[in-house]
Amino acid sequence: MCELVQVSRASFYRGWEQKAPGEAATALRDAVQRMAVTHRDYGYRRIARLVKDVGFAVGEEKVRGIMRTDNLLAVRRRKFVVTTDGNHRFRVYPNLAESLTLSGIDQLWVADITYIRLRGEFVFLAVVLDAYSRKVIGWELGRTLETRLPLAALEAALASRNPRPGLVHHSDRGTQYASNEYVSRLEACGVHLSMSRPGRPWENGKCESFMNTLKREEIHARRYVSLADLRQHLEEFLEQTYNKTRLHSALDYRSPQQFEQSQSAAGNWSPAGLSFSRHEEIYPDAE
Repeated sequence: MCELVQVSRASFYRGWEQKAPGEAATALRDAVQRMAVTHRDYGYRRIARLVKDVGFAVGEEKVRGIMRTDNLLAVRRRKFVVTTDGNHRFRVYPNLAESLTLSGIDQLWVADITYIRLRGEFVFLAVVLDAYSRKVIGWELGRTLETRLPLAALEAALASRNPRPGLVHHSDRGTQYASNEYVSRLEACGVHLSMSRPGRPWENGKCESFMNTLKREEIHARRYVSLADLRQHLEEFLEQTYNKTRLHSALDYRSPQQFEQSQSAAGNWSPAGLSFSRHEEIYPDAE
């Protein structure tokens, strides 16, 4: 082959060695991501064993490093107390969203982060949705999971909606959402924080459902050559297709924008109501 294309063997192997590790590392990281998401309670040792079982020759410390970088380590936290994560102390907030009865927009926002695999790297997408209309009101792409990624998505949402005090912001318990910078920004706007409990992704079900829709209808439907290419197509899908034209059965087969336009004027806004499950006391000895 080298003779046919007039390339020396040394040049061929140098080029292969520079390219192959990047693709191999991406494949390994993809396997670790999939195993960690499937087995949310597993630590790095169990994940390393699962990754080895599918054909990767990798050590436990390598897997641990990948999981730490991608915030996938199974950190166990006590509920409603200040806990330590690395060199930082974060407060964990109770789940308020499960008790809310929504009657309008900007009463409950839900936020989440997902990863997207490109050919030679991973990138991350942070989104903020209005839980009532399912509309994407803020999003941002980045190469790291640092707090500035979801914070940029939050800033976009705040700029587009200008919410009133009393809004509830719901997310998982990731360090990005519990960080001082993110929490302080929400509190400055009079926003109440709400977080899902550990190991219960369905408590942020609307965001999880959106991520599945995004990956099924856009991410897995095409190949992206670069981060810029991905950003362009995401903007088109989120702003033009998903928000404006995609029909939702939960919205009586209307798009999020059509649904919001059908609601009452913003001047009638009020915070979400609270709805707690009721129970009846049973006295078996009573006649």
